[in-house]
Amino acid sequence: MSRDGPRFLVLGAGAAGGYFGGRLAEAKADVTFLVRPARAAALNEHGLAIESAFGDLRMPVRTVTADTLSGFFDTVLLTAKAYDLEPAIAAIRPAVGPETAIFPVLNGLGHLDRLDAAFGRERVLGGVAYIAATMTAEGTIRHLNRIQGIAFGERFGGISCRVEDIARAFAATPVNALASHSIMIDMWEKFVMISSLAGVTCLMRGSVGDILAADDGEDLMLEALAECEAVAAASGFPSRPEHHEQCRAMLTERGSSFSASMRRDLEAGLRTEGEQVLGDMLRRARGNGIVTPLLQTAVCHLQVHERRLAAR
Repeated sequence: MSRDGPRFLVLGAGAAGGYFGGRLAEAKADVTFLVRPARAAALNEHGLAIESAFGDLRMPVRTVTADTLSGFFDTVLLTAKAYDLEPAIAAIRPAVGPETAIFPVLNGLGHLDRLDAAFGRERVLGGVAYIAATMTAEGTIRHLNRIQGIAFGERFGGISCRVEDIARAFAATPVNALASHSIMIDMWEKFVMISSLAGVTCLMRGSVGDILAADDGEDLMLEALAECEAVAAASGFPSRPEHHEQCRAMLTERGSSFSASMRRDLEAGLRTEGEQVLGDMLRRARGNGIVTPLLQTAVCHLQVHERRLAAR
């Protein structure tokens, strides 16, 4: 690590990677984006652009592609879609040395076991990203609301030097960054939230407000939350009371346009993270002997969609 902080490699410069990596670069952190050749060409010509209530940004950034990546990095920020985990592992492998920390912010939990197997559990941090952003056709990262948080920590407790180094880098940015003593609880709570939200919004093809306008909409929302919280509790990670109340408030807000990005992918006819998020939650439910009829129905619904895509 240099005197000025860790050297970051950010896999991808899409919505999440582009936003968090861009904010680090804006704050003078040592950041390199590992991207595909077309994205590298666009970034090299036009720079990285962010539109956000916390300040717009356009700046040149350092990029590498798979064939130009060399040397080890201190921290690898992994922001791929959960279904792209295997290509992501292959892409970052040349950058992972004995002291490299892998900082994944993928949805769900299944990626942890795979990353542990690929690189050793001692290299893999826990991480959670809280952001709603999209990338326009022109390559601009558009931040959609005022949420911009990221949490990270050692999965087995304590705050290590490498976690402190990452926290110092983010402290110079507008991002709400948390060096967490309980990152696995944080990850489980997000897992519960996105599974509850995605399950019902995908199944009903509507926003929270749309669903609550239906006669039994609120009951279904709360049933989804109860199913997922039961799985978390049986797995040793019961939701903290404040998180339960936060989820309940989000899922029962009348007129809310809140929805899951998984639903947007579904309605656009794209591949979803249904198997990696909802499917994983369902497998954990069954492993603990918990019956989750609403979750089971949502998983089946998404499997039908995925099989249609695969048959094209």
